[in-house]
Amino acid sequence: MELWILLVLLVGLILYSVFRYLKQRKVLKTLTEDQFREGYRKAQLIDVREPKEFEGGHILGARNIPLTQMKQRLIELRKDKPVYLYCQSGARSARAAMLLNKKGYQDLNHLQGGFKKWNGKIKKVEKSQY
Repeated sequence: MELWILLVLLVGLILYSVFRYLKQRKVLKTLTEDQFREGYRKAQLIDVREPKEFEGGHILGARNIPLTQMKQRLIELRKDKPVYLYCQSGARSARAAMLLNKKGYQDLNHLQGGFKKWNGKIKKVEKSQY
């Protein structure tokens, strides 16, 4: 009996994961670095990593809205402009896109492989000498 319950839970988890993956592919465009570079200057470029990660280096022109603060900071994003998201590897930006889609944002894009695969210009936040 317990084996059946575990099996049903496992099948349910697999189906849920497949559903999330397919929904994510429908609402989020995964862009190569070249595709990302072509469009991000005309879009809202958002780094969803935590502030310490952002300060350590980010794509030039990006705003830092960590995934952990996304719900509280939605007012900072316009629904009528494309949103280009990235994080360290791509997982958090995908989660951010799902949240934004739920709130009515349409043109959602993220960087394939995340910041760790980025070869373009970056900026680091300079620490003060005090």
